[in-house]
Amino acid sequence: MKYVDYFMADNLRDHQIDLTKTQMIMLLRLEMVDGQPQHNLAYITNRDKASLARLLTTMENKNLVARIPSKEDGRVNLIYITKHGEEMLAKTKPVLKSLMNEMQAGLTQKEIKTVISVFKKIQKNIHTEELVALETN
Repeated sequence: MKYVDYFMADNLRDHQIDLTKTQMIMLLRLEMVDGQPQHNLAYITNRDKASLARLLTTMENKNLVARIPSKEDGRVNLIYITKHGEEMLAKTKPVLKSLMNEMQAGLTQKEIKTVISVFKKIQKNIHTEELVALETN
């Protein structure tokens, strides 16, 4: 996974796209459902509150997202993708598609499905181990 991360980072930089993988994931999540509570994004991105707050501050400074207090509960910040964030995401998507095609070059559909299946099993095993650990504590 680290090799894929480096490959993506290098290619994004080569295309003058100033986004990290995590920032890109955040923008994709907000594109799906904009105006999410900050605590939901912490859960979705598997980050603690402090780490997410730092990420969002960086993204705000880049004008990618905006934190707006909820009208129903002022203690809750809702996170919205900005127009600039949408533009960056639109610029990034074709690059990502090209990177995916490059990474999958020479693989058959069967091989791709096998890789996905294996990763799903690993994810399930990890999740199961986490549940067992929680139950024994």
